Amino acid sequence: MKKYILGLFALAVLSSCVSQQEKAMKSADKNFILKAANENFAKKKWKNALALYDRLANLVAGTDDFPNVGFNTAYANYYDKNYKLAGHQFKNFAVSFPKDPRAEEAAYMSALCYYEGSMDYNLDQSSTELAVNELQDFLNNYPNSERSKNISQLIDELSYKLEFKAYENARQYFKMGDYKSANVALENVLDDFPSTKLRPKIYDYIMKSRQLLAQNSVYDLKEERIESALAFTRQVEKELPNTEYSKTAVDIREKLEKEKKDFAVIKKQTEARIAVFTARQKKEADKLAEKNKTEQQIQDQVNVEKKAMQIQRDSAALQTPPPAATFKIQR
Repeated sequence: MKKYILGLFALAVLSSCVSQQEKAMKSADKNFILKAANENFAKKKWKNALALYDRLANLVAGTDDFPNVGFNTAYANYYDKNYKLAGHQFKNFAVSFPKDPRAEEAAYMSALCYYEGSMDYNLDQSSTELAVNELQDFLNNYPNSERSKNISQLIDELSYKLEFKAYENARQYFKMGDYKSANVALENVLDDFPSTKLRPKIYDYIMKSRQLLAQNSVYDLKEERIESALAFTRQVEKELPNTEYSKTAVDIREKLEKEKKDFAVIKKQTEARIAVFTARQKKEADKLAEKNKTEQQIQDQVNVEKKAMQIQRDSAALQTPPPAATFKIQR
């Protein structure tokens, strides 16, 4: 019986709440709607509060209630996880009411909304980049704020997410065996994020990329790439002494030194074969040139003789008198 009575009481309360929300949604009384909206906000019924605050937007415009409605609407959206919309509303509040005591809080919450809207590192990071900019804007506008320390931590967190995204993208080239692209992409990560905490891991992959690129390189680029890989192992050993990465650098350098010696032997043999082939080509070219020279001399002699004979014929023709004229007798 007791449970039955409690059930009826709960149903009555629920019915009362529902009717209160319905009445407020149909009412044109600004004060009644505002009271119901604020009650929903206090009870953390965000969707109900938002539905009523949306109705109040035009009703309270130009009144003292307008800032409160805007501020509460932004918070209701934030708690309802509508971060993008809440961020816009908080930012609009801070810009529209710069002298309001809550302006700094609104600016902070706006930046926080953009932070909350940042996607996971393996997804598109345009939202993360926007969040970093918004957080930095707060630091610029409120450098002495108590919230600045927290903002700096959030910026560091988001920056690391961007770094890790770039690092993972570069690492994919290594996994696919595209060591040249991996090396370029990893170096770009260091250029874009010079203070990155991932530097040791990036160094490790650059070393391995250069090593494998050198070992699998074409003849003309092999020596240069071996030297580049060796130089980088020395850089890693210098910048990261007494670490697992410096040990890896030593191991890789030993392999590259062996590769360098082996290539030096191959290079010497190749150059010797090239020298023999070049000498043979030169000899053949000289023989062909001599043959062509002899043939040209013969042709020149023939041409000289032909020209001499032609001169003789022309001279004989000039010295021979024309035949005497003959006359026909008319009959």
